[in-house]
Amino acid sequence: MSYLIAVTGKGGTGKTTLAALLISRLIARGKRPVLAVDADPNTCLDAVLGQKAEKTVGRVREEAREAAGQGMSSGISKQQLLELKIAESLVEADNFDLIAMGRSEGPGCYCYANNVLKSILGQISAEYPFVVLDNEAGLENLSRRIVQKVNLLILMTDPSQRGMETVVRLHALANEMKIEYDKLAIVVNRLRMDIMPENILQLKNEVSADYVVGFVDEDQLASFGENGENLLELPAKNEVVRRVNEFLDEVGL
Repeated sequence: MSYLIAVTGKGGTGKTTLAALLISRLIARGKRPVLAVDADPNTCLDAVLGQKAEKTVGRVREEAREAAGQGMSSGISKQQLLELKIAESLVEADNFDLIAMGRSEGPGCYCYANNVLKSILGQISAEYPFVVLDNEAGLENLSRRIVQKVNLLILMTDPSQRGMETVVRLHALANEMKIEYDKLAIVVNRLRMDIMPENILQLKNEVSADYVVGFVDEDQLASFGENGENLLELPAKNEVVRRVNEFLDEVGL
């Protein structure tokens, strides 16, 4: 059974960066291979992991539909064709593999592709001890039931009052959607002077979070992002990397 970590929260708070650092630290702990799932239509997780997702689920959905429409899929069903193409879109790297949702490149909704991706993840995730899901802002991907249950749900924010309020709304939305999770963590990113917001304990109690973690606004990490460098190469002595390690220790991983 795979251990699934889902990262979501307020837009622009560093969700993709945290997902990449979690993947990096899991690999360093020998918990590999990791399956990285980029569920954000903007598709950024591949770049920060030093990879390139040539094909996304959105793109192969259109390819499969075009092939079916042109009679090029004779002998196999539309679902079989889409499953094959999604499997082909898997990026294989050292110690981790990656699959990206991407954008739809034509008319229509993601409903069918979502169902197939859910099926594919259910099949291939068993091969990975850990799965890290990088969501778009909000809980849209979780609400589509791409995954049924999350072991660790991370709600990410910045130190602003608006960010704190966003966490409360996302938590309420998760309950309304009946999203299942074993543990809940609040991550406050880009702290100035390494000081947590005054109302963080109140927020923790309000959403019944199991963990609260703060990451400082750190120059080396910012430089990696600005220069498009592979976050897997960020040194273990980096302050944010060190705190990610401490967080994984606290979670029991």
